[in-house]
Amino acid sequence: MRCPFCAHEDSQVKDSRPAEDGAAIRRRRQCDGCGARFTTFERVQLREVSVIKSDGKGQAFNRSKLEQSIALACRKRGIEQERIDQLVSGIQRQLETSGESEVPAARIGALVMEGLRRLDSVAYIRFASVYRDFADPKDFEEFAGSIRDAAMPD
Repeated sequence: MRCPFCAHEDSQVKDSRPAEDGAAIRRRRQCDGCGARFTTFERVQLREVSVIKSDGKGQAFNRSKLEQSIALACRKRGIEQERIDQLVSGIQRQLETSGESEVPAARIGALVMEGLRRLDSVAYIRFASVYRDFADPKDFEEFAGSIRDAAMPD
């Protein structure tokens, strides 16, 4: 593994442990060149998935982009990073096991919406505001009202 600090080719694994409920392996490494320590994650990748954007262009699925979007929606909500990692891993697993090599971006957005709905209602509304392109405060009000109505028993 190349060192991110000095670009030296070799490093030693100092510690390995399961992460993300066993979906990944976290490795602490030390560079043989400069001695710096860094962390890597190893995950199973079942297949290459391309994301088809709304303009019809495709790009490779980017796990870190998905993580950043979800983390932004969950910011300052007190949600443990491990729960966010589990959500991201679950979405990635669904995409890789779907049998499709090309997935519309809207499908990924829907999977994120469903996961956030179960995780945290405020994060769900935050993500929805971007995903559904809220243009007016009334859009927030109507969406929040629909969540409140769905949560209230008859």
